[in-house]
Amino acid sequence: MTWIVCLAFAALQTPPGTQTSALQPAAGNPVVVVETSAGSITIELFKEQAPVSVENFLQYVKDGFYPGTIFHRVVSGYVIQGGGYAEDLTEKRTRPPIQNEADNKIANRRGTVAMARTRALRSATSQFYINLANNASLDFTGYSPEEFGYAVFGRVIAGMDVVERIAATPTADRGGMANVPVTPVFIKGVTVKQ
Repeated sequence: MTWIVCLAFAALQTPPGTQTSALQPAAGNPVVVVETSAGSITIELFKEQAPVSVENFLQYVKDGFYPGTIFHRVVSGYVIQGGGYAEDLTEKRTRPPIQNEADNKIANRRGTVAMARTRALRSATSQFYINLANNASLDFTGYSPEEFGYAVFGRVIAGMDVVERIAATPTADRGGMANVPVTPVFIKGVTVKQ
């Protein structure tokens, strides 16, 4: 099954750049460190605004699901997506899909982390993406399937330079999928920092 974030590529662009200092998480929010072959990305999880998505993500972390998966979709100026495929593009077996919390109305802004899914509204499992721009086309705007959007459940608070490094990776079509990095970018591990 090919996972998509959105067919639309209409995105509000923000100037590329790197984070010079770490952002501070809100009190009580979990923080995870995603160790990749390109460096570390620290993510704050929005447990109040996206409790189902955060619990789901943390359960996959606890289960040791992510090590060995790759960022299988990299679209410069749009998103990097990972968390579901091995290097040979074999999709890992997941738990059942979760509720789509896109109606929490947190915008898909540059640096936010959201649940990837198919066109089906409640199809998100383990895959996530990090926004490289302000992607308003992925936001909740209504309750029809075309308007519901993609659930943001966190934000990068350190390591946006690593995200940009991954975004600059050359890609090609492979295994029936587009935008696959030519040199695989692995998730080596995910640990809960707080």
